[in-house]
Amino acid sequence: MNAIDWEDAFCGEGNNCYRFGTDGDGNSYIAVAGQEDVYLTDSAGALQALIREIKAGKADHLL
Repeated sequence: MNAIDWEDAFCGEGNNCYRFGTDGDGNSYIAVAGQEDVYLTDSAGALQALIREIKAGKADHLL
């Protein structure tokens, strides 16, 4: 497994901070900032689809 290249933390209101990362194999990662050793991983295409669906409002009911 390649090393994960983490982006700077993305923070919402308060302490809700997440980090996104990628590796050389085309995988993407999401972790809570400061807890990068526990992450969710999938393909870059899956992360792109997730972000598109969130932008389209399909997760608004969770707010």
